[in-house]
Amino acid sequence: MEWAEIDSVLLDMDGTLLDLRFDNWFWSSVIPQHYGEANGLSPEEARVRLAPLFTRVAHTLPWYCIDYWSRELDLDIRALKRAVRSHVKFLPGAQRFLEKLRLTGKRVVLVTNSHPATLAIKDAQVALTRYFDACYSTHTFGAPKEDAAFWPRLLVEEAFDVRRTLFVDDSLPVLESALRFGIAHLRAVRRPDSAQPPNATGPFIAIDGIAELYP
Repeated sequence: MEWAEIDSVLLDMDGTLLDLRFDNWFWSSVIPQHYGEANGLSPEEARVRLAPLFTRVAHTLPWYCIDYWSRELDLDIRALKRAVRSHVKFLPGAQRFLEKLRLTGKRVVLVTNSHPATLAIKDAQVALTRYFDACYSTHTFGAPKEDAAFWPRLLVEEAFDVRRTLFVDDSLPVLESALRFGIAHLRAVRRPDSAQPPNATGPFIAIDGIAELYP
C-alpha cells in the first residue's frame, strides 16, 4: 500500500477483521440444529429445507437481517448468537493491524452488512468498535454494500474522497459495487474463514489477511 495516497480506510467486519468461521458455523450448524429440533427434522434435513430460503435472499439486505430470519424461521436469532458469542474471534493479525492503523491519523471507518444487533453482540465479545472513528451498518441505509444505492447514501454521512480511500472486503459482489462507485484502492481478502482454503479474488488485488497491509 502507498499509504501516503490514503486518507480514509473503510473496512468490512466479517471475513476481513473477524473470522468468518463463526458465521459459517452459526448458519450451517447452529441454525439447522435448532430449526430441526423445532420442526422435527434432523440437522441434515433442516439444511436441505433451509438452503433455498438462504439462496433466495443472498446478497440482499434480508440475508443479513436477524429480524427477518427470526420471523422466517420462528427462532430467536439474537438469543442464539448471544449464547455462542464466545466463538467470535479476530482473524490472525487483524487486531494488531487496527492498533497500528489508529496511530496513522487516518480516518478509520467500519462498514458492515451485519445487523446492528449482530454488530453489538460481536463488539461485546471482542471490543471491535473502539478502533474506529465511525461504524456503520448498512441496515441504517436500507441497502447492502452490494447495492449501488448504498454508496451515495454512505457518502452523505461519511464525506470521503473516493480517490484517496482504501476499502477492504472479502466479498467479490461488494468489491465490484465499490469499484463501480469509484473507490480507487481496493483489496480482497482471500482467507476470510480460517478453517477454509483461500477464495478466488477475481480482478482484485488479493491479500491473505489484513495483516499484510500494516501501515
